[in-house]
Amino acid sequence: MNFTVFLPPQTEQQDCPALYYLAGLTCTEDNFTTKGGAYKKAAELGIILVAPDTSPRGDHVPDEDGWDFAKGAGFYVDATEEPWDKNYNMYSYITEELYKLVTDNFPVNRNFQGIFGHSMGGHGALTIFLKNKDKYKSVSAFAPIVSPSNCPWGHKALGNYLGQSRDVWANFDACLLINGGGDAKNEPEILVDQGLSDPFLESQLMPELFEEACSTVGQKLKLRRHEGYDHGYFFISTFMEDHIQHHADILK
Repeated sequence: MNFTVFLPPQTEQQDCPALYYLAGLTCTEDNFTTKGGAYKKAAELGIILVAPDTSPRGDHVPDEDGWDFAKGAGFYVDATEEPWDKNYNMYSYITEELYKLVTDNFPVNRNFQGIFGHSMGGHGALTIFLKNKDKYKSVSAFAPIVSPSNCPWGHKALGNYLGQSRDVWANFDACLLINGGGDAKNEPEILVDQGLSDPFLESQLMPELFEEACSTVGQKLKLRRHEGYDHGYFFISTFMEDHIQHHADILK
């Protein structure tokens, strides 16, 4: 598994907060690095940025034709179904292997780490945060898949990786995790940005479901809807500095 790490100049004197970015379908660790526009603000605020790949790679890794499943589309779950279960364990990779590797080998302040992502990676960031608040203290997302139990991308990915039990799917559905988590009035605010010209808005993303779930349990949510923006990295780079500032305000 490949990943990139950006170290701000402040790490020469002290350990710094770390922020993990999870990319979306078809992406690698390089999409964020080359298109995100994140490093200037991270350098200013003293934030370490970590960007992993979106799936396992290699000739030995099973794949299928298409772009929304298997290689490039690990969906940040631990697969239980053959043949995917031997390699597609992105949830454990992010929360255990990568987390330990980064904190053991880079000047990271272990007590101040956050996570964010885009689309499939937004789904990953939200679900990982909600299940690992001991490790991640802040979260945000760009155009996230908030309810994979209710969209075609989610049905395909969760059904193939996890089987057909919706009770199992619930462990990787941000809306259901929020609803099942009880009173969240004292939890840190979640930031979500969504473009209103996003072609996937109504069929795959449905941010209103997450908005409703957060309202039910008192979770503070800043959901910003932007006219004219689509699903791509021009949208992400436009609001990237806001997201890094959001995490810095919580982590520091």
